[in-house]
Amino acid sequence: MQIRDLPFPDPGTPDVRSGLRFLVWLGRRQIGGQLASLVWGLLHFSSVMALPYGVGIAVQSVVERSGTGLALAGGLIALAGVGIAAGDTMLHRTAVTNWITAAARTQQLLARRTAELGSTLTRRVAAGEVVAVSTGDVEKIGWFVEAVSRFLAAALTIVLVCVALLVYQPALGVLVALGVPVMALGVLPLLPRATRLADVQREKAGRATELASDTVAGLRVLRGIGGEELFLDRYRRASQEVRRAAVRSARMWSLITALQVLLPGLLLIAVVWYGIGLVGDGRIDVGELVTVYSAVMLLTYPLRHFEEIAMAYSFSRPSARRAARVLSLERTTGGVAEAGAALGGDLYDPATGLLAPAGQLTAVVCGDPDAAGRLAERLGGHPPEPEGLPSVLLGGVALDDLPLEAARTAVLVQDKDPVLLSGTLAELLDVPASGAVPAEAALTAAECDDVLDALAQASSEEDPATAPITERGRSLSGGQRQRLALARSLVADPEVLVLDEPTSAVDSHTEARIGNGVRTLREGRTTVVFTSSPLLLDRADRVVLVHEGAVEAVGVHRELLRDEPRYRAVVTRDPADAEAPPDGYVAPEGSDGGPGPAQASRTAGVGIGIDIDIDIDIEETA
Repeated sequence: MQIRDLPFPDPGTPDVRSGLRFLVWLGRRQIGGQLASLVWGLLHFSSVMALPYGVGIAVQSVVERSGTGLALAGGLIALAGVGIAAGDTMLHRTAVTNWITAAARTQQLLARRTAELGSTLTRRVAAGEVVAVSTGDVEKIGWFVEAVSRFLAAALTIVLVCVALLVYQPALGVLVALGVPVMALGVLPLLPRATRLADVQREKAGRATELASDTVAGLRVLRGIGGEELFLDRYRRASQEVRRAAVRSARMWSLITALQVLLPGLLLIAVVWYGIGLVGDGRIDVGELVTVYSAVMLLTYPLRHFEEIAMAYSFSRPSARRAARVLSLERTTGGVAEAGAALGGDLYDPATGLLAPAGQLTAVVCGDPDAAGRLAERLGGHPPEPEGLPSVLLGGVALDDLPLEAARTAVLVQDKDPVLLSGTLAELLDVPASGAVPAEAALTAAECDDVLDALAQASSEEDPATAPITERGRSLSGGQRQRLALARSLVADPEVLVLDEPTSAVDSHTEARIGNGVRTLREGRTTVVFTSSPLLLDRADRVVLVHEGAVEAVGVHRELLRDEPRYRAVVTRDPADAEAPPDGYVAPEGSDGGPGPAQASRTAGVGIGIDIDIDIDIEETA
């Protein structure tokens, strides 16, 4: 697998029983890259360790005044130089490829799991932990995976060098063969404590990241209640704990590094002391002593990879454990509904008693916008919140019993703040759809004619479908973005379409036309609209008032406006209307078929105010 081939067509099914098993699974998935890195690593390290042999021949040739030996030494050193250059270049290339592909595979797995879990992910795992796993943890996991092959190449080279020295000069080779394991394993007793300290540092850093993420997410609320300093102090203390943990971990790793310098130094002293005696006795030549000395000195290079693999494992282990925890999360299902079964029928929420009859336009009025958003999310088949609530039923089938893809295909939810991705208008509307609703019909129903004109004027494209849309539609007004998002939802043509305040940022005249367009285009399909606008409510087949998590009243708009004080208070935005009307009261008919002119103007004014607020917020943000 090359970097140019990313992303993977299928990242695979990971082994998430533990962090170590996940790391092993990652390594096995790219065994080809690991073997390539191992081969190039052996070439590189072997070429490095061949230099002492060439230097030893050169020294002995000078002592013996042998030109042939000196030429042979020069050729050997040149050949070793070529091997070092080629091996190092390709080792770096393959190692980086292994690191990037391992990190990319992990990111793809996390993205796939995030898409499957949806909004329930942050209910079961802190948002800060999700951020930590998908950024820093991915890098550390990739580091360990790519370091394994380099470590194996270094370890095999050390074994080969020890065997070669035993053959080349047995007297000094025995000393080296006994000393190298001590150098390699001398720091082993310190690794458990170093690993524990690294784990503590990573855990504290993860908690600090979670605290920072949660604080930023709730910053507006904190400012409202004056809690900024409190959370700032909490983050400051968490940050200091991370610093202290990092210092303790660094001290231990610095001790390990010092030992890996000290132990080879002691071995060099022993080799020189013993070798000089052998030279004095005439048992070995000067060139042989130089060869053994140089080999021991250069052994510190592959030995450094023992420290690196220990550090990589200690840092990647908690990261892999967190990644495995996220990847092990499954969407809660309570049954075995067939994924390919035809879905249809009434949409019913047992928790609130909300019923949306099949093929009808049902409007839901809820005084609490946040509660309305949570209810819309439940209707989309998300696992219940809080845990224990029964699942939403579609035609008697629990959505939580369905695979996520089947549930999303059957019920599509458009929330209050839909996101427009950058690209052309044609790409925006190129979504999984039934094919029954053409893009032109959806754009017409969503009253997007002026949006098309604006896109055409803003670009040199004659066809609005090829006109570019900036990220999140920042070049459009709030109402224009909302209407494009509505058109995209209409093109999808799901069995059930749930719209949460789809016209909150448009004027009343456009809102009325959108209501007619949606009703006509969705005829025969189940549509649920969360709104308090009388312009939409009057066009619904059925209106449901939800209060404090339960259905309180069901009817049509005019009847509820006349008979239900709480409904009237929500629709007219006037708490005084919650009082019961006098006997014989008849709701005045306005031009929109709902409340009277004064009430309609108040409602329309709210819509206009929202449009203005949204545009101002965007300009300030930009």
